[in-house]
Amino acid sequence: MARLPPLNSLRVFEAAARFESFNHAAEELHVTASAISHQIKTLERFLGADLFRRRSRSVSLTEIGRMYLPPIREALDQIGIATEQVLQRSGRSVLTVSTAPAFAVGWLVPRLAEFQLAHPDLDVRLDASLEFTDFERSDVDVSIRYTAQKEFPTLRAYRLLEEELVAVCSPEFARRHRIRRPEDLRGLPLLHALPHMGQWRSWLAAAGVEGIDSEAGQKFAHDAISVEAAASGLGVAIANRPLVERQLREGRVVAPFELSFCSEYAYYLVYPPEYEQQPKVRAFRDWVLGIAGTAPAAREE
Repeated sequence: MARLPPLNSLRVFEAAARFESFNHAAEELHVTASAISHQIKTLERFLGADLFRRRSRSVSLTEIGRMYLPPIREALDQIGIATEQVLQRSGRSVLTVSTAPAFAVGWLVPRLAEFQLAHPDLDVRLDASLEFTDFERSDVDVSIRYTAQKEFPTLRAYRLLEEELVAVCSPEFARRHRIRRPEDLRGLPLLHALPHMGQWRSWLAAAGVEGIDSEAGQKFAHDAISVEAAASGLGVAIANRPLVERQLREGRVVAPFELSFCSEYAYYLVYPPEYEQQPKVRAFRDWVLGIAGTAPAAREE
């Protein structure tokens, strides 16, 4: 057998090459950008060739990298297909769910054990990614997406949760700064999730508060990190109430104001209409809609 490079480095290469970004690959694979860079360097040393051109803030494939990508992608696809076939022959099936990290951490994962108990023959795999799913080019079965979009051409869509924005901080932070009214936020550090910049502006406008820079303060890669920063006492985060129910219930964060603001955004369960013929997709759809308390009214274009 020909000498083969480490499988993990090939998986990393495929993701980095697809995005032409180490940062985006890191988000998809749930590792750091430095880990991606290390794996790529390991693969390049193995091959004795550069696969990427590095610039100060970007990377791009070299000619060798572009030549290498198609057969590697095809090989990884074949490994995935073969693995799925073996799982099916063993009586198990895999359900791949793609969703944003904040929804996965804040809402789905704490409830997922119930689904697994009800469906022990299913292996659920979470693809925590901010990217919209390309169902034709991925093995994703269902996707849960945060969007203001209300129509989904070619997809079946179910509305799960509306976005209800609330300000949250640690109990100690609220006591120390005597936070009682939205106006009390003046001069305090605001925490932001980079994918949702603008949420503070909407909430402050709904609260009728002026004179606060809605974009000032520390910024984090995901909502879950900004909420964790708030729980650690770094400031006040803006969060979607359904995704911080557990932290509120446990007292790790508090919502010091009664005010909440429902935006035009929501979380939707989406998948191609033909996927509804699959028992695993129907099982997950029925379960997640039941948990969300959403009427099963689908839109199909």
